[in-house]
Amino acid sequence: MAMNNLKDVYIDQMQDLYSACKQSLDATTALGRAAKNKELSEALIAGASGISDGMEKVAQLCSDHGVDPDGEFCKGMEGLVKEAHAHALDEEFGDEDTQDAMIITQYQRMVHYALAGYGCLVAFANRLGLDGDAAVLQECLDQTYDGDKRMTQIATHGVNAAAA
Repeated sequence: MAMNNLKDVYIDQMQDLYSACKQSLDATTALGRAAKNKELSEALIAGASGISDGMEKVAQLCSDHGVDPDGEFCKGMEGLVKEAHAHALDEEFGDEDTQDAMIITQYQRMVHYALAGYGCLVAFANRLGLDGDAAVLQECLDQTYDGDKRMTQIATHGVNAAAA
């Protein structure tokens, strides 16, 4: 599809974010199973649920605009997911707290990609006068920020100290 205007960019980036979320969902679930810290594991399970909810909302927005949410494949998230597997799941760790610290690192990298995606989509929707879309996407962005803050708190108030 040719990018002729901001609406085209908006649609393309919604599809890209949907793909990113789809890929990160499986990785987040795997990270949650691998986490040894109970609070971390629970936060990752909640994160997976949040990703799934965001996917449903983005899919509905795509449908509202007459496009298939599966119209793009996000190569950026593909790389982040590969990194998460290589560094947090497939790596050998001598200490489970150290693995938990790496799990947080890899998860937050994926989350920050989603934060950038949602932030851009909110700005595009606002500029295009798509107030309903903007409100839905802002809710997704806020929930993603909340999850990221929770992960930082888990890292700084326990996991990182235990790994040190």
